[in-house]
Amino acid sequence: LEMDAASKTGIDDVRELIENAKYSPTSAKFKIFIIDEVHMLSKQAFNGILKTLEEPPPRLKFILATTEVRKIPVTILSRCQRFDLKRVNIDKLFLHLKEISKKENGTISDSALQLIARASEGSVRDAISLLDRALVRQSIKNKEIQDQDVRLMLGLADRSKLILLFKEIL
Repeated sequence: LEMDAASKTGIDDVRELIENAKYSPTSAKFKIFIIDEVHMLSKQAFNGILKTLEEPPPRLKFILATTEVRKIPVTILSRCQRFDLKRVNIDKLFLHLKEISKKENGTISDSALQLIARASEGSVRDAISLLDRALVRQSIKNKEIQDQDVRLMLGLADRSKLILLFKEIL
């Protein structure tokens, strides 16, 4: 079960979650609650969930996801096992995007994929979103996407033009 803490920040939402936690899972070994953007919960909501985190039922697991760990109270953090996820290497991201474009029957050059991988700065979700935008443009034009197309889509300048500009400035 997922709860988006950005839109459900109050104690009433957490009480509903805790009430639901009392029941054992019906078709799986564990009942898993994923609380996305947990840093958005109110202080009262954090206090409400604290007791359940201290002594969870044996078949209950919580996954608290956030991008801002410093906003989570220490009392909550001390009761959690923490995993800090790193950004994905650009080469791995490039290979992943290439595989996706093959499966989607998209025609996109390797240089364009490389540009998308660099622009996403290691974020897989951002890279896939950018690839999706590029493939939608390609389906309209019905030609292979080149790096110039991706630069235009992202609003990036061509490096050779930047070098010429710097030469002129100097």
